[in-house]
Amino acid sequence: MEFKDYYKIMGVPRDASQDDIRRAYRKLARKYHPDVSKEPQAEARFKELGEAYEVLKDPEKRVAYDRLGTNWKENQEFRPPPDWNAGFEFSERGFAGGDASQYSDFFESLFGRSFRFTQAGREGAAPGRGGTHDFHAPGEDHYAKVMIDLEDSYTGATRTITLQVPEVDAQGHLTTREHRLNVVIPRGIRAKQYIRLPGQGAPSAGGQGKRGDLYLEVEFRPHPYYRVDGADVYLDLPVAPWEAALGATVKAPTPGGVVELKIPAGSTTGRKLRLKGRGIPSKTPGDFFVVLRIDTPPASDEADKAFYRKMAEQFKSYNPRAGLGVK
Repeated sequence: MEFKDYYKIMGVPRDASQDDIRRAYRKLARKYHPDVSKEPQAEARFKELGEAYEVLKDPEKRVAYDRLGTNWKENQEFRPPPDWNAGFEFSERGFAGGDASQYSDFFESLFGRSFRFTQAGREGAAPGRGGTHDFHAPGEDHYAKVMIDLEDSYTGATRTITLQVPEVDAQGHLTTREHRLNVVIPRGIRAKQYIRLPGQGAPSAGGQGKRGDLYLEVEFRPHPYYRVDGADVYLDLPVAPWEAALGATVKAPTPGGVVELKIPAGSTTGRKLRLKGRGIPSKTPGDFFVVLRIDTPPASDEADKAFYRKMAEQFKSYNPRAGLGVK
C-alpha cells in the first residue's frame, strides 16, 4: 500500500487554513471534473482530490492524519503504526460521513472501520445524541483511543492521561488543546473495550442540558515479552536444547509475577504450555500460554565447535527436514 500526501495532492502547505483548503479544492475540482475537463486522467485526479479533501476539510481527520508526520513520502510503501490515532479526542460527527470503500486502500487503512467508534461494546451509550439542537438536550459524546500497559489490566490502576482535542482557531488554522484527565483503569479490561467518563464530553448546545460522555477505547501498548489475543496472553520462552530434550523446571515471567514451569522431556519448538486462568483476569479469566522456542548456544570457540561435531556424529541418523520430504 502506498502513502498518499494529501497536502501535495491539494497543492497546499501543511499549515494551510481550512478556508485555503476549501478554496484549493473548489479550484481543482472545477479543473478536473470529468464532465467538463479535457485534462488527461481527469476522472482519477478528481477522485484523488475528493479523497484528500474528505480528510483535510475535517479537523478531526486532519489532525489524526498529521500525526503521521512529514517523514512519509508520496508513493512510499506504508503501513499505519498501531497507535497512530491514539491520544486524540473526537466527536461522533467526525466519523459519520464518507464511505471509506469509495476511496483508496490508504484511506481505508486510516479512516475505515478501525477508525470509527460505534455504539457496539459501549455499555450505557445513548444512541442518537449527537447533532441535536434542543436547548435541554445533552451534549455530544466524545471518543478517544488510549494505550495502556498490559500490567494495568492485571492489577487495575489510576493513570493521568492527556488527550489532544482538535480545534480551528479564529484565523481558520488547525490547532489542538489539551484535555487532562485522571482515569481509573478497571482490573480485567481488554483491548477494544471502553472506559466511560460521564460528563467529560461536549457541553450541551443549548447550555442547559448535561454534558456528553467521553468513551476511551483501550488498546495495549506493544510489550517486549507478551502478546495478547482477547483475554489470553502469550509468551515465547527460550529454552536450551538439553532442557527441551531432557525436561527441566525453569522460571518464566508472567504479568502476575514469576512462575516455575515444568518443561516436559522431548519438547520441541512451538509446543504450547497452558497456565489456566493466568491470562487477563475477569469473571471468566483468560489463560496464559507459554510457547517454547529452542535457543541454540553459539559455537564461539574450538571447544564448542568440537562439541557440536560430536553431537552431529551422535545424531547422524536424525534429519530435522524429514517432514518436508527431503533427505
